[in-house]
Amino acid sequence: MAERREQTALDEVLTRIGQVVMLHHAGDREEARSRFLDLWTEIGEDGDPLHRCTLAHYLADTQDDPADELAWDLRALTAARELPDGDPRGVPGFFPSLHLNLAADYVKLGRTEAARTHLDQARTAADALADDGYGEGVRAAIGRLELRLEKDGPGNGGPWGPPRQRPS
Repeated sequence: MAERREQTALDEVLTRIGQVVMLHHAGDREEARSRFLDLWTEIGEDGDPLHRCTLAHYLADTQDDPADELAWDLRALTAARELPDGDPRGVPGFFPSLHLNLAADYVKLGRTEAARTHLDQARTAADALADDGYGEGVRAAIGRLELRLEKDGPGNGGPWGPPRQRPS
């Protein structure tokens, strides 16, 4: 019975995160950022890794400064790595998107080598993705960023600004 209450509480946090995501997608970026930050304060730096990963992942999208976006995406990756192997909530398919987002952040900041490193990690992690719409979308975004890095690499012009691919 206690395990069921704990799972219900965990699901409630993810539901609340999802509600703020809908607010953000509806166009209210500032309010979404404010509510995400309130949730972050509530969850805390030592809160459930899945909550921190999910929340940081979406908080990154609400940032105006690419350096702040990078910081939140790094928090998301750190939290994802804290999920124990075998945890049924752990989603290996999340890692390709997390690394892709970090690669895009580094591109925005002009840090090409760091971008390439995370793009390589995204490509490797993409083996865990199913052959469904989500998997195809992430793989396509990886391919687009690879092409962009080749095309806009050093000596070929810039600036970079690839679209981000987020899991839904």
